[in-house]
Amino acid sequence: MNNKIPSFLLLLIIGYFLTPSVRAQSKTYSFEQIDSLQKNEKRHIVVFIHTDWCRYCQAMINTTFKDDSVTLILNDNYWFAKLNAEENTVINFNDHDFKFNPTGNNTGIHELAEQLGTINGKVSYPTLCILNSNYEIVFQYNQFLSADNLIQILTKL
Repeated sequence: MNNKIPSFLLLLIIGYFLTPSVRAQSKTYSFEQIDSLQKNEKRHIVVFIHTDWCRYCQAMINTTFKDDSVTLILNDNYWFAKLNAEENTVINFNDHDFKFNPTGNNTGIHELAEQLGTINGKVSYPTLCILNSNYEIVFQYNQFLSADNLIQILTKL
């Protein structure tokens, strides 16, 4: 019986260290929530514009935005929103209603994605847009960003 207790404790200890750690997740807010939150605490707003079919968007979601350092910076200093550019809903943001604009059969782009993601007359994915507390665009980038690159950008702002 004495041999079973140490073996059991050893298994518990090994299990604890082999269990993946619970990672913090970036808090994601709706645009309506951000409007409300800005009234109490002014922050820059980070908007990640993506689509379901964009492999680079999915890569950022699965790597960059799951990085612990990125999560910590976003949660502590920014309001963070994800915007599916093909979302077919009305979004009220900054006292304006933004709608989905169909461009063909089963295709289109959301007005808010166009407003925030247009760079040189074109929208491409993924796009990261950062707004100041007055809802003015202070940064746009329309390519994949690694966690290290995003951390550099967020710490400079």
